[in-house]
Amino acid sequence: MESLETIGKKAKEASRYAAKLSTNDKNAAICACADALDAECSYLLAENKKDMDMLSPEKSALKDRLLLNNERVLKFTNGMRDVAAQDDPVGETLYMKTRPSGLQVGERRVPLGVVAIIYEARPEVTADAFALCLKSGNSLILRGGSEAIHSNIATVSIIQKTLSKMGHPPELAQILTDTSRETAVKLMKLNKYVDVLFPRGGGGLIQTVVENANMPVIETGVGNCHIYVDDAADFKSAVKVVVNAKISRPSVCNACETVLVHQSIAGEFIPMVGEELHNKKVEIRGDETVCRLFPKAVPATEEDWHKEFLDMIIAIKVVDGMDEAMEHIEFYGTHHSDAIITENYSNALRFVNEVDSAAVYVNASTRFTDGGEFGLGAEVGISTQKLHARGPMGLKALTCTKFVVFGNGNIR
Repeated sequence: MESLETIGKKAKEASRYAAKLSTNDKNAAICACADALDAECSYLLAENKKDMDMLSPEKSALKDRLLLNNERVLKFTNGMRDVAAQDDPVGETLYMKTRPSGLQVGERRVPLGVVAIIYEARPEVTADAFALCLKSGNSLILRGGSEAIHSNIATVSIIQKTLSKMGHPPELAQILTDTSRETAVKLMKLNKYVDVLFPRGGGGLIQTVVENANMPVIETGVGNCHIYVDDAADFKSAVKVVVNAKISRPSVCNACETVLVHQSIAGEFIPMVGEELHNKKVEIRGDETVCRLFPKAVPATEEDWHKEFLDMIIAIKVVDGMDEAMEHIEFYGTHHSDAIITENYSNALRFVNEVDSAAVYVNASTRFTDGGEFGLGAEVGISTQKLHARGPMGLKALTCTKFVVFGNGNIR
C-alpha cells in the first residue's frame, strides 16, 4: 500500500478535479461504474465468498452484514443509479440578498473536499459512498474492516478501472488495503488532507474515531431503536410493525431492539406479540411483568436496555404510560429511530414533538430509516448527532456552504 501521505495528496488533487466536474459527467461516471459492477457480479461474489469463508460459524449477525448476493449487488448498483438521478446539490444558491452597502451576499453549496470513511463489515457502503461522494463533488478514502477486505478491494478496483477508461483520475476513490488499527489511527490524524471523517460501525469503532481524530467527525449511528405500543394502539398493526422492525434484517442499525408496552394493554398484547416473535425464533428478554405474562421470555438485565443486539433478540418492558416510555427512550436510546404505535392523534403528535431522535415514526417500522427509503438514493451513513447533518445522509449532507459576495467597487 502507498503511504498515507501519498494517498492523501492524491485524494486532495482528485477532490479539486471532482469539484469542477459537470453534473452530466458525474452522472455518466456513476452509472458506468454501476454497470461495471453489475457486469462483474460473479467476480464480486467470488471475492465476497473469501471473506465469508474466514468468519466463524457463530458470527451469524456479522455474516448477514457481510454477505453479498445477486439481489444485494443489484440493490446497491440501483442505489448508485438513483444517486445519479438526484438533483446535483453543488452550486445551488441558497439565497442572494442585497445589503444596505450595495453588496449582494448569498450562500452557495460546495463540496466538503476529501471524505474519509472508516467502516466495518458492510461491503455495500463502498459503492454507496463512492456514488454519493462523486455526485457531491468530493473524493473518497475508504478504510474497511479486515472481515470485508476482499469484497471492498474488488469493488474499488472495478470502480477505478471504469474511471480510468473514462479519462477520470482513479484516485476519486481509494481504499486502504492495510486494515491494521495503526493505519486507521494514522488516517484519523490526516487532517492535512482529509476534510471530514465518517465512522460507520459499532459503538467501539465510533468512540475510537471520536477520541482520536483531529479533523471533523460525523458520528453515524449506533441504533438502539424503540417501539412504544400505546394504550390506543391497534394490536394487529402493532404486532406486524414490531415483528417487521425486528426480523426483516436484525443485523442493521435501524432494527428495533426494545419494545415498550403500556401497562393497561400488557395482559392482552404481551402474549400476542411474544408468541409471534417466539415463532419467528426471536429471543425475548423481558422485565418481571413480561416474563410473568409470557413465560417463554427470559429476564432482562440492565445491560439489555442499553444494548444494540444486532441479532434475533429483543427486549420488552411494560411502562405506565407515555411519560415513562419517553424517559426510557431518552435514557437508554441512541437518538437513532424510535416509533409509537397509536390511534390517538394527540399522543402521536406529542411523541413526535418530544422524542429527540434523528427519525421519529408514527405507526410504521423503524426499518425505513434508510437513504433509499427516504428518497435520497443511498446514504453515507445515518447521523445521530445534531450539527451539520442528522438522519440518513445523502448528497446535501456531503456539502457545506460558502458565502458569495458581488460588489461594484464597494469599500468599507
